[in-house]
Amino acid sequence: MPKRNLRKRIWQARELYLLSLLPFIWLIIFKYVPMAGLQIAFRDYSFKAGIWGSEWVGLENFKNFISDRQFTRLLINTLRVSIYSTTIGSLIPVILALTINIMKPGFFKKAVQMVLYVPHFISVVILVGMLMQLINPIIGLYGTIAQALTGTRPGDILSIPSAFPHIYIWSGIWQNAGWSSIIYVAALANSDQQLHEAAQIDGATRLQRVWHIDIPTILPTFIILMIMDVGSIMDVGFEKVFLLQNSANLSYSQVLSTYVYEKSFGSGLPDFSFSTAAGLFNSVINVILITIVNKISKKVSDTSLW
Repeated sequence: MPKRNLRKRIWQARELYLLSLLPFIWLIIFKYVPMAGLQIAFRDYSFKAGIWGSEWVGLENFKNFISDRQFTRLLINTLRVSIYSTTIGSLIPVILALTINIMKPGFFKKAVQMVLYVPHFISVVILVGMLMQLINPIIGLYGTIAQALTGTRPGDILSIPSAFPHIYIWSGIWQNAGWSSIIYVAALANSDQQLHEAAQIDGATRLQRVWHIDIPTILPTFIILMIMDVGSIMDVGFEKVFLLQNSANLSYSQVLSTYVYEKSFGSGLPDFSFSTAAGLFNSVINVILITIVNKISKKVSDTSLW
């Protein structure tokens, strides 16, 4: 294309280019510029010397992180919560979408969708506050019902370490599963209706049509979303874990993100080099996982991100 015509087309669409400039600037400032700070992971960082003046120590911080006595427990806790969340959190939206798709259009269907979608708009802090009230052993719904049935006050669920992953995952599913099902509902809306009509003529039941038509329709979408979820398998949401965390359940609730926060801001002597190395290690593992899963998916199903 001649430069003159290109300049003319850019000038004609100048409002759109100007509008797209704002998110581009945001992306550069908040996503790419901070990458220069990653070198803290390879330095013995100090406030006095600054990033560029701090001593270069290479992979020393990574060695210290991997050899840390809490590393194995942190890795197990992170993977436990993340794999549990990815597995259940990927299947429930599919089931909800298939169920919604079966419903006949009308008031009831809209009401069900509204009830499922609304919890997504509740903030994490509010959700945890509601959760605390519900499972409170003294004044909560759980404590009131348990005391009425047994005559004794129940124990605090949040003080049971093994209960933490279940509380974290299922409260998250209640909050986000309905919203996550929207993309599957949209995919099902575009399914070929002629296939359903032909299947009905051949005597196929509704369950058979779900299995042979609806599920194959949303399978590519499911695979893409699963690949993206695996790419963030080491990233367990910090806010909710931190709010639900206490000294009693720390053996199950301490994950990589909360440990990085503790090393950076939760101690009298913050070690920013160590915490940056831990965060970078986390990101590298995510990139490796998403690359491997994407390759496997491409070979098995011909569906991939790239």
